[in-house]
Amino acid sequence: MSDDHRKLLREMFDAAVGAAHPSVCLPPYLAKVAPPKGRTVVVGAGKAAAAMAAAVEKHYPAPVEGLVVTRYEHGAPTSRIEVVEASHPVPDAAGREAAKRVLKAVEGLTEDDLVLALISGGGSALLALPAEGVSLEEKQIVNKALLKSGATISEMNSVRKHLSAIKGGRLARAAAPARVVALMISDVPGDDLSVIASGPTVPDATTRQDALAVIAKYKIEAPAAALAHLNSPACETPKPGDPIFERVENILIATPQGSLDAAAAVAKKAGFTPCILGDLEGESRDVALVHAGIAKQIALHGQPFEPPVAIISGGETTVTVRGKGKGGRDAEFLLALTLALEGFGGISAIACDTDGIDGSEDNAGAIMTPDSFARAQKAGVDLKALFANNDAYTAFEKLGDLIVTGATRTNVNDFRVILVPKRV
Repeated sequence: MSDDHRKLLREMFDAAVGAAHPSVCLPPYLAKVAPPKGRTVVVGAGKAAAAMAAAVEKHYPAPVEGLVVTRYEHGAPTSRIEVVEASHPVPDAAGREAAKRVLKAVEGLTEDDLVLALISGGGSALLALPAEGVSLEEKQIVNKALLKSGATISEMNSVRKHLSAIKGGRLARAAAPARVVALMISDVPGDDLSVIASGPTVPDATTRQDALAVIAKYKIEAPAAALAHLNSPACETPKPGDPIFERVENILIATPQGSLDAAAAVAKKAGFTPCILGDLEGESRDVALVHAGIAKQIALHGQPFEPPVAIISGGETTVTVRGKGKGGRDAEFLLALTLALEGFGGISAIACDTDGIDGSEDNAGAIMTPDSFARAQKAGVDLKALFANNDAYTAFEKLGDLIVTGATRTNVNDFRVILVPKRV
């Protein structure tokens, strides 16, 4: 791969992240929110929450107060809105205490007050306030099992909502009768508002039976207290049509599609025809095989586009963990792609998480070069064995192709590009 292609892949990733950064995407929407007669209380949760709070302080004309919770090392400097950091993806005591304080902050408000809720991906784990009768430790057990199960984000969040005291519309219920405006950065395929951070301000159409079905489908060994709660009608969330949502407005301010479009513009400027596949779900290794097939069809037959082509996709894939290695879903995708292509056609690729953290490691993702497979063979790096052990991080670490950005303070989930060069 030429240095130009490596540079282009990184420029496309940077454009995708930049389009969803709160400093860019939040001010235009904030200008449309009329200041209230009373107080403006800001609460929020997610990987972008601190950067969103900083943007509110800079651009909102009324005095603000409140607090937001974000992932460790995802903070940003603020003066009037407190930023609390907690654990993600497995919740911890800091997230539990922050969620208690968020609920407390919106108690006792009047119709003259405004709650600005700043919601982004990751908020579900960060607002870790278990329902009454369920301990944080019991919720952690369920969450860890779900993360390893291969369940989709929608399935995981249906369980999380019904084990929570704040998610699934319950934050909106606590804030009533105040006006609530939730500004949301989507990290979910299809931009379902009720799934983003498990929808703390959004009506929940899922039921406790849906949550129990997910537990059964993935054979989750949930603690007795969690199962007892899910079997109780008391765990049900506020539903569409509930009058508590009459003064609630949920607004999308950034989406995965917007970031894919930003990357496509960079590709087009560089002479590559963009082919956007959209937001995808499924096992990372299976999604990689489909991408490999499309790339080969373009390279061999010029269908459905004549190369040079940039295949672009987002969404949130999953990894059913069977090994004991390191790595997230993006590195897993890229390693599967490397094994499927074996250097075919001069194809290169990038796969990164837009929040800057792929899984629980320190990298955003990695880059695949046309000679990745050959370089691994020459260096004695057994890519197939590493793949079998879910150890994609080690594979790309040994090849020197990890991408480390640090926290980006936004999150529109997975970002993937495959560059298919011009046929010769």
